Amino acid sequence: MNAPLSHYFIYTGHNSYLTGNQLSSDCSDVPIIKALHNGVRVIELDIWPNSTKDNINVLHGRTLTTPVELIKCLRSIKEHAFTASEYPVVITLEDHLTPDLQAKTAEMITQTFGDMLFSPGPECLCEFPSPESLKKRVIISTKPPKEYLHAKDVKIQESDSNKGKDLAKEEPWGREIKSFKVGIDENKDWLRVDPDKVRRLSLSEQELEKAVVTYAKDIVRFTQKNLLRVYPKGTRVDSSNYNPLIGWMHGAQMVAFNMQGYGRSLWLMHGMFKANGGCGYIKKPDLLLKSGGEVFDPKFTLPVKTTLRVTVYMGEGWYYDFRHTHFDTYSPPDFYARVGIAGVPADVVMKKTKTLEDNWIPNWDEVFEFPLTVPELALLRIEVHEYDMSEKDDFGGQTCLPVSELRKGIRSVPLHSHKVEKYKSVKLLMRFEFI
Repeated sequence: MNAPLSHYFIYTGHNSYLTGNQLSSDCSDVPIIKALHNGVRVIELDIWPNSTKDNINVLHGRTLTTPVELIKCLRSIKEHAFTASEYPVVITLEDHLTPDLQAKTAEMITQTFGDMLFSPGPECLCEFPSPESLKKRVIISTKPPKEYLHAKDVKIQESDSNKGKDLAKEEPWGREIKSFKVGIDENKDWLRVDPDKVRRLSLSEQELEKAVVTYAKDIVRFTQKNLLRVYPKGTRVDSSNYNPLIGWMHGAQMVAFNMQGYGRSLWLMHGMFKANGGCGYIKKPDLLLKSGGEVFDPKFTLPVKTTLRVTVYMGEGWYYDFRHTHFDTYSPPDFYARVGIAGVPADVVMKKTKTLEDNWIPNWDEVFEFPLTVPELALLRIEVHEYDMSEKDDFGGQTCLPVSELRKGIRSVPLHSHKVEKYKSVKLLMRFEFI
C-alpha cells in the first residue's frame, strides 16, 4: 500500500447520494453510509444552491430528485468513513455554486473534517501520495464549476424515450454484460503525460469506449502516473452500469458506479473489491504499470499464463432461504449453474452445467477449464438459475470472485441475491485448481 495512488484500482461511487433512479428518487445520506460500510472509497456529491440561495443542497441537478443538505452528508461521511477500511476516502464534488456559496462550502468542509482533511504540499505535484500515507484522511477532489447554472445536459427527453425500450428487454437481474463498443476519437491532447505534475481526468463510458479504439496504449501510459475516472453515461436513468473491465484493463483507477443500482455489472464491481481484504484499494497488475518498452494493449491476445479448472460439485440452501413454492408451485426446482470469466477480451467466456430436474440439492459434479492470458484481471462469475419452460428462468443466486485470490482446493462458496445481499444458507461446493 506504499505505491502512489495512481497504482491502484479504487472502489468508486457515482451520484452516491441517490436512493434509486437518476431522475426522481430521493437524495439521502443513507446510500452514502451503506457504500462506506461496503468499503467504497470515493463518494460523489453534486452540490447546488438551495431554493433561497443561502445554503447548499446535494441533488442531481435539473431532475425531480428531492435534495438533502450538504452538511448532513458531510457529517455522515465523517462518522462512517473508516468503518470498513482505514484507507483514504475521496469526496468528488460536482460544483454548481456561486462564489459565496463555494466559500461557505469550504468552511463547512474544513470545520467538519478538521485534521482529517488532506492538504497536498508541492511534492504532490509530481506524484500522488500512497494509500498508506493517507490512512484515516479525507481528500476533496473538485474543479471550478462550469458557467453558473449551465450544468451539463442530462438529456432527459432522450432518456425517457429510451427508458421504456431498455427496461422492456431487461431481465430482473440485469442483462448479460455487453462487449465493448467501437468508435473513433480524434483528439489526443487530454492524454498528454506531463513529467512535472500529475492530474485527474474524467471521461464518460462512451468517451472511453471511443478513445480505446485508437489510443488504448496511450491511455494505459497516462494511467501509470495520472488518475482516470470513468462515469456512467447520462442516459442510464435507471441507475444501471456498464462493464467495469473496459476501465480496469486500460488502467483507470476510478471506475465510478451507481452503487444503488444492481445487475451483472455491479456484481463484477463488488466481486473485484473483495480482493485485498475489502479495503477499497487494489494494486494494479504489473503489466499495467510497466513504463518504457512495450505498453500493455488489452486488445492484443497474450499467451495463456495459467488455466483455472473449476469443479462444480453441488449446491444447497434454497430449501431454507426461499418459499417452497418460489420456483415451482407443485414440484422441486430445476437448477443449473453458469460459470465463466470476466476479464480481458481473450479470456471472456461463460459455460453452463446440465439442468437437474426436481431437486432442492442439485448434484452436478461437472468440470470446466478456463485458459487465462491475464489472470490478474480475471473474475470468476458464478450464477445459479432455475429452468422455467414457459417463462423466464428464475434467479437462484450469484457471486463473483477475483481469480488472483482464489485458493486451491475444495471450497464452500456462498451465493448472493441480485441486489448483492448474502443468502443465509445458499452455497455451492466447488473445487479450484490451477493447471
